[in-house]
Amino acid sequence: MICGLLVLAQFLLPCRATAASAAAAGISAAAANHALPETDPLPHPVLDRIRSSGRIVLAHRESSIPFSYYDADRHPVGDALDLCRLLADSVRIHLGLKTLEVAYVPVTTSNRIDTIVSGKADLECGTTTNNAERRKKVAFTIPHYITGARFAVRTDSSITELNQFEDHVLVSTAGSTPFKAVDQANRDRLLHIDVRAVADNATAMAMLAGKSADDFVMDDVQLYGLIAESADPGSFKVVGKFLTIEPLAIMLGKDDAAFKHLIDHEMRDLILTGKAQSIYDRWFTKPIPPRNVALNLPMSYLLKDTWRYPSDVVGN
Repeated sequence: MICGLLVLAQFLLPCRATAASAAAAGISAAAANHALPETDPLPHPVLDRIRSSGRIVLAHRESSIPFSYYDADRHPVGDALDLCRLLADSVRIHLGLKTLEVAYVPVTTSNRIDTIVSGKADLECGTTTNNAERRKKVAFTIPHYITGARFAVRTDSSITELNQFEDHVLVSTAGSTPFKAVDQANRDRLLHIDVRAVADNATAMAMLAGKSADDFVMDDVQLYGLIAESADPGSFKVVGKFLTIEPLAIMLGKDDAAFKHLIDHEMRDLILTGKAQSIYDRWFTKPIPPRNVALNLPMSYLLKDTWRYPSDVVGN
């Protein structure tokens, strides 16, 4: 419990400090920050690429319900994709384009950062945690969700905490923050857990259902979504305390300051005008495809607090 509180404190303290600073700055300063520069001498590789090609590329996940996944017709859908499509339209308006093609490229936890760094996608619309390690390579806009890593187990399991998984098989998606956290804890605490990385969330759920794994560790909101959309939701449950606090945000490149400024400005506008709240309600409180099952997850106090003074600054 102490570890959980420490992790929570590390996230909340900087956020509250940021919120207090924003409040002190006043409405006029906030409005000034929203203003977009008309011109500047810096290179704009992303905006120039979008302008010249007439298209913007959105990276998406295949099974990260309800953020970014395929519906029954194999169309990319989800909360993060709805936000990204609105951001894309703002880019179109900013560039003065009559039309802008929106293209899609699927990514995994393993290749999502490289896809942005290499310019194969302009925005990554999924479930990527904004943390210091990743900010060395990429940039993030304002968080669209705050979650934390917990465990999915079969309903008949008596396991509820990490230290009870000794000599059991625990899986998570390769390259994810939850995988790194549990792998580190396993080694540091000599827990003797068989921790395995898998390609994606769907594979992890299949292993859990098929009893080739005893646990799937991932952000709890993704676990609830995967269970709700599984063939037999009653066969699984989510257990345990938060191992991490994860601010999920749309990812973009570091080499175009004007593009970053535009995306931050528009994301802040979506939040302050209530549009982001409406999108949240659509995906977290109402029935969603493909099975029209509702997750019934009202917005947490952590996200509400973050959205009071929207900022891309997080405490990790």
